[in-house]
Amino acid sequence: MKQAWLYNKLSSGCVQCHACAFRCKIKNGGVGICGVRKNVNGKLYLQVYGKAVSAHVDPIEKKPLYHFLPGSNIFSIGTLGCNFGCDFCQNFDISQRSKNKNITSWGQELSPKTVVELCVKNDTPSIAFTYNEPAIFSEYAVDIMKEARKYNLKGVYVTNGYETKETLDFIEKYIDAYNIDLKSFSEKFYQKICKANFNRVVDTIKEVSRRKKWLEITTLLIPQENDSIEEIAEIAIFIKSLSKDIPWHISAFYPAYKMSNKEVTSKDKLLSAYKIGKDIGLNYIYLGNINSNKHSSTLCPKCCNVLIQRNGYQIITNNFKGVCPQCGNKIPGIFTIDE
Repeated sequence: MKQAWLYNKLSSGCVQCHACAFRCKIKNGGVGICGVRKNVNGKLYLQVYGKAVSAHVDPIEKKPLYHFLPGSNIFSIGTLGCNFGCDFCQNFDISQRSKNKNITSWGQELSPKTVVELCVKNDTPSIAFTYNEPAIFSEYAVDIMKEARKYNLKGVYVTNGYETKETLDFIEKYIDAYNIDLKSFSEKFYQKICKANFNRVVDTIKEVSRRKKWLEITTLLIPQENDSIEEIAEIAIFIKSLSKDIPWHISAFYPAYKMSNKEVTSKDKLLSAYKIGKDIGLNYIYLGNINSNKHSSTLCPKCCNVLIQRNGYQIITNNFKGVCPQCGNKIPGIFTIDE
């Protein structure tokens, strides 16, 4: 364990955590809703500091990020725990394991310095904090990125969007890009299925956009839950209100966890959502969890020239340097490590 920074002390030995929007008030000996931030004698400790339950080198498209160093590899790391309780979580074995469990023995020891050494060894120009919710282990992530900056490595948060302003300030200098899940456009969905609050996610997305961080958004379409024409349009309209250039990843749902009896999202439903988003005016929409060159490739919105051809997470051709070679249109994104 290592003492956390994102908290303040209250009376009678209690503390209040500021890592996420739940802002848990935690009594001595207790843990926050995430299960990994613990009050020990009036001080808050991060129990998963330096303990990774998953660490891999992935294609960056798998995060998914399509306009951030496309075609590169990214070192991906996650711990136990999550502040959400999504019924459809595909990583529930690590995200939910920390709740009401003794987690001190879980995970392999990976110090910040070791993580960066692995990045340098594997020639990975960026690090993703992913697999579970990174906001809850932000102290660990920042220490990794302090070391990573010595080698000009970039940082990525793949997140449910529940960061507080304190957390966004804390990671400001170290996180270059975000992929935020916008799981629905319904408070009822968030409360019932995610055990969270919809408006707080919207606020985080707005704030990340305001801070000019590179931002991509992902929505997992779940049959009969968040896939109505009206809701898909609401999400697209919201994204466009921030910028029509924010890439939107619409992914197919596969049965998992407490939704193991649900059907898989149909390709027709994904194509319908794609068309809705395009008709509303979004420039970059990608379909995930299906094989489709057309709907995973990056096209110039001005002349429709194929800039980056993909098949799923695999890049087939990429001769792109940020400007369409056919019409000269500048494409938004971060396409080199020096940007």
